Amino acid sequence: MRAILPGKPQARLQALCTTEWEGLRLVVYISGNGLMIFSGPHDLVQTIYHEDDEGLVAVAIDEHSGKIATANSYEVLIYRPYGKEDGLLKWSLQCTIPRSPQEPADVTLSWGTDGELLIGSNSLRLFQTANEELEIWRRALSKPTRIAEFSCDADLIASTGHYDRLVKLWRRQSYGADDTRFDFSYLPHPTAVTAIHWRRPHTRVQASEHVLYSVCADYKIRIWAAMDQHRVQGLQLWAEIDMQDSVQPRQLNSKVHSQDRFAFIIDSQDFSRTTAAILKEAAKLQAANVESKEQHALEHLAEIAKSNPEICVVLDRHGHMSAWGLENVGCKARKPTDIFNVAHVENFDVGFLNSAGHIDHNTILASFCRSQPDAPFVLLAHHLDGRIEWLGCRLDELFAPFPQQKRIRQKILWTGHDGPIKRIVRSASGKAVMSRTNDNEALIWTQGFGGSDLGLTRRCSLRCPEHIHRSWLLQEGNFAVNLHHASISLWDARLSPATQVGHVPFDIEGHPICLVQLPKPHLDIKTIHIATITSKKSGILWEIQLPEGSDYQPEVRRPSPPSLKYVCAFELDIDDNIAFMLPIDPAGSAMWTSSSLDTFSKDIAISYSQDGRLRAWTAAIDSDETAVKWLVTSTVETGIKDPSLASASSIRKTALVDGSMTGLTIWDMRSGQLEHSVQYTELELIRDLDWSSTPDDQAILAVGFPHQVVMLAQMRYDYLNAGAAWAPIRSINIKDSTPHPIGDSTWLGSGNLLIGSGNQLFIYDKSVDPSNNTISGLALPEHKHGKPDLFDLITILNGPLPLFHPQFISQCILAGKVDQAQKILQGLCKALKFFTDGDTLDNFVSLSPDIFTVEAQTLNGGTLDYRARYGDADDETKPHIEEVAASLNETLSQLSIPQLSSQEQMHLADMIDCVSTVIKHQRSMDENATRYLLFFRQHMIRKSQTPPKRAGITHREIVWAYHSGSQDILVDLTSRQFQNRMLWADARDCGLFMWINDVNALRAQLETIARNEYAKTDEKNPIDCSLYYLALRKKNVLVGLWRMAAWNREQASTQRLLSNNFQEARWKTAALKNAYALLGKRRFEYAAAFFLLAGNLQDAVNVCLHHIRDLQLAVAIARVYEGDDGSVLRLLLTDKVLPQAALEGDRWLATWAFWMLGKRDLALRCLISPIHTLLDTLESPKMQARSYLANDPALVVLYKQLRGRTLQTLKGASRISPKEEWDFVIQNARLYDRMGCDLLALDLVRNWEFLLQPKEVPSQTQRPPDPRKMLRRRSSLVVDDLSNPKSPTGMKAGLGKPPPQKVFEEPEANSLLDNFGF
Repeated sequence: MRAILPGKPQARLQALCTTEWEGLRLVVYISGNGLMIFSGPHDLVQTIYHEDDEGLVAVAIDEHSGKIATANSYEVLIYRPYGKEDGLLKWSLQCTIPRSPQEPADVTLSWGTDGELLIGSNSLRLFQTANEELEIWRRALSKPTRIAEFSCDADLIASTGHYDRLVKLWRRQSYGADDTRFDFSYLPHPTAVTAIHWRRPHTRVQASEHVLYSVCADYKIRIWAAMDQHRVQGLQLWAEIDMQDSVQPRQLNSKVHSQDRFAFIIDSQDFSRTTAAILKEAAKLQAANVESKEQHALEHLAEIAKSNPEICVVLDRHGHMSAWGLENVGCKARKPTDIFNVAHVENFDVGFLNSAGHIDHNTILASFCRSQPDAPFVLLAHHLDGRIEWLGCRLDELFAPFPQQKRIRQKILWTGHDGPIKRIVRSASGKAVMSRTNDNEALIWTQGFGGSDLGLTRRCSLRCPEHIHRSWLLQEGNFAVNLHHASISLWDARLSPATQVGHVPFDIEGHPICLVQLPKPHLDIKTIHIATITSKKSGILWEIQLPEGSDYQPEVRRPSPPSLKYVCAFELDIDDNIAFMLPIDPAGSAMWTSSSLDTFSKDIAISYSQDGRLRAWTAAIDSDETAVKWLVTSTVETGIKDPSLASASSIRKTALVDGSMTGLTIWDMRSGQLEHSVQYTELELIRDLDWSSTPDDQAILAVGFPHQVVMLAQMRYDYLNAGAAWAPIRSINIKDSTPHPIGDSTWLGSGNLLIGSGNQLFIYDKSVDPSNNTISGLALPEHKHGKPDLFDLITILNGPLPLFHPQFISQCILAGKVDQAQKILQGLCKALKFFTDGDTLDNFVSLSPDIFTVEAQTLNGGTLDYRARYGDADDETKPHIEEVAASLNETLSQLSIPQLSSQEQMHLADMIDCVSTVIKHQRSMDENATRYLLFFRQHMIRKSQTPPKRAGITHREIVWAYHSGSQDILVDLTSRQFQNRMLWADARDCGLFMWINDVNALRAQLETIARNEYAKTDEKNPIDCSLYYLALRKKNVLVGLWRMAAWNREQASTQRLLSNNFQEARWKTAALKNAYALLGKRRFEYAAAFFLLAGNLQDAVNVCLHHIRDLQLAVAIARVYEGDDGSVLRLLLTDKVLPQAALEGDRWLATWAFWMLGKRDLALRCLISPIHTLLDTLESPKMQARSYLANDPALVVLYKQLRGRTLQTLKGASRISPKEEWDFVIQNARLYDRMGCDLLALDLVRNWEFLLQPKEVPSQTQRPPDPRKMLRRRSSLVVDDLSNPKSPTGMKAGLGKPPPQKVFEEPEANSLLDNFGF
């Protein structure tokens, strides 16, 4: 559903026309240089704009062919319809007819039969337009014509000029393109003729009986008919209706009496057809024993319709109506009863202006009837002040002889601008908007029409003599502030047109780029401060005093007129320049601030520089209101050069468009992280950004393109699947309605979107079609596919999760809340036991939220143990988890959970299997092992169902397994997953060679993989396992395998080569030559094997990195070949892995690499600090490093676990300031909240323990304090890795399995002599 403000109709006699063509009612009017075609009050079929800005002056539509003719000052354009059979009715230009430069601008148009078009100006010209335009008749006139109109059969033409009292009646003498002739006669009138109307025939007999109605300036309607066919005049005066006498006030001393009269004719054709339909419907109601309350009105209407009369309706400006019936029109002997009164009633409100002193206050009326049961009679009122009203009612209600509250109701009001809309500005609440054109004409609209929040009502117009640079609305549109290049003005918009009540010039360095209202700590609607900022970082503050009354009241306005005065000038204290600055989109929030100026104050403006630096600003006015202070609340380095567009919301989200106007990024100003990045095509240039928010502060962004608007909504953060944080939920394309590009758009306070295109305003409501492709791709619950509201849809996508959602259960496992996850599954199983479709399901499944927020007891140096706290009887509950899982999966296959989509329900079933497996093995493994096992199982299940989005598990799971003390069990379980036939692809999939700590176990696993790679095919190719055996330094095994590969044509040469001693330089060179040759043949893995054969580990690692692009293979070869203390591995970690982690913002990979290097303090610090700040690198991080995915809330779990594990990690924690740790915890709580896991966020902030800070800072001569004193709870398991520095291999002793004890070996004699210096 949508509402349209199609544009301001031209103040012309022929600006509006209507007809019924092939059963379709068409209403056409002109606005500016645009042609608006409607098929109903809300059904815009097409908008056609002329190529230049020349305004149109007339329009006419042919009821036979559907062609539309329109004209401007120099040509007539004819459009023909197409596509009606296909249901895609449109009009295209058929031809143009040039006009003479000597002709006046005004022109009249009228269609005849067979495509004939009459053009009237200072001459009458008749064109045949069936195939191509052909002039078939012309007659010069002594005076330019004002009205020229064909009769219904095109035999007669009635024309009259400006202020002419004679109607010239042209009678066709002959037909045909070669010989078309007309003669004429006159119909005299006492005063100037103002309007004419030909009767539409009701029968074929009436088609030849011409009847003409003329309206004269003496307020009389004259009916002309062919009473005597033999008279020269053709038509004779049949009767007159005096409009002044027809409508008389009920009270003689009435103050609302008006002399103005308006009239329209209801032809007998429309009246009879519509009356018959109404009576037929009433008969059906009576047959169904339904008593009609308006039976008397129906009887009155049936009595009127007996003689099929014409109805002449006369109105005044105050709702008084008089209707007259005309029967036997054209008979020679008119009887007194041929003109009879139908009704004389009140409350016929057409929306006339009360005054009549100006031509713009006049109104032209046109009526027709259509097959709509609720309002079959339609009256179009074209008010020349720029409005068209579509009014509708039933004829029995219209002519009911008894009083009624409202006889006719407005269906729609068409109005707007007559020029292209350039800018739309909304008030803070969105209840008022100002639309502005290029010629500095503005209209102020208020929301709410007819009890609906969809429509806009035009409040007033504003025409400014200066160029309007920026605008601001105050008091819901009662006042407006316009910023010009060298002045500022205040306008009172309570009456139309708006009047200027204040004007202050200014002189400042730079050009103004921003106009913003400053907040105040207390609610004061009378005193408002508004400021402008220039490109040179200068600004001026003004004070505005407004009256309290919202409506115009002269007694209030005179004693306290609005005022505008200068307060002070100010400067922004920043080093770099400002490319642009704009106010924060309030998105419905109130304008307020705290009493103190700090970073917690509400942002009021956003600025960006040429190098992409975003700044959020707040401001506060001092107590005496003579100065203003500005503060930067947040700064974000986006790295986007030369931004072209930006927009910020009140919930600290900022959208930024790059210089090409095709790249869009959305940033969180509070955390400085990138939430969304998308690149559109060059054909889709971003022109506009508009923010809105739901009542619970969920953000919506409307991205405007030339012909469409895409709505982006916040999604829940999904770190497990790396899901998008923003997603398109609706796309609005206006190409079908108008060819003009979008000028601007904005959100209304109710959530409706207002789009300005050309001179039209389109209002789109909040309803969302669930069948479109945009929404169908989102994971929505099935029961929500009815008619979702936009706000409801966003709540589903970004609201709190139910406890049984698979993402919440996953985060519980990551947070160490395995028992809580088990309780959730047990509660869900109990809740679904008697659940049926249509029932409601408790989001908490009858669990208390306290079980997630009660602080857990710690045991064994930080390992969480919930069993002691909750007193769970393991023997009673945990053996039943498999039964619970089986019952749940059976139930989920039969029922649909209302809170979950079908995809989420499938993931929940998989999660239940994974949790069941984890709990089954929980007794024999630590928490880190359970974390790894859960997500490894989940990955394998999804891999078996659908092609995985990414290869292998993430570095997060690798880190959990790396810090696990149950690696033997994990190795056994992962091997069983592959039926103990693990290949390298499987090992890479589970990250095995990155998380095994014991190098001996690592070598054993690689040897197993080598055997499996060799035996994976029937031919048993030694090439498949060469790299692995050479990494294990087992060349002899490889030689034996080649001895059995008789089928391989490379057997003989390879055996000869491998039989040599590669400790010699000659054979090293031969191996290197073979390696480079294999690189040229793109046999990369085999080439790496030959590099190892030559003893060149570094080149083998480089081949794995740069050619095979397998980091895990490079790490595995380096660790197996020379151990964890090898220089190649350290170089790989230092020069490749850590820079890659810094560029991509991968904190999991960084902490693993630092721990492998023995830098445990940095391994802890990189969880909080930006990774590139801990490295000696000058390369700036990629955009990916700023993504929200780089800040996984599971990092806070790892940080808490590692912080007190060793003295090195405690030392690293001591270098993290309390503010950094505070921000880290609060940020992760926000991340939990964005994930929909509010209970976990509450648990984090409630139970977090900060380290104790030393009371005194030690001097340089004093020893540093013991880091263990920083712990609030002393633990005996803090590993001392500071007093005796160890190698990386030895430093892992406190994390996984203890290192094997060294066996004493007697040293050689030479080594003893060397130790003593001999």
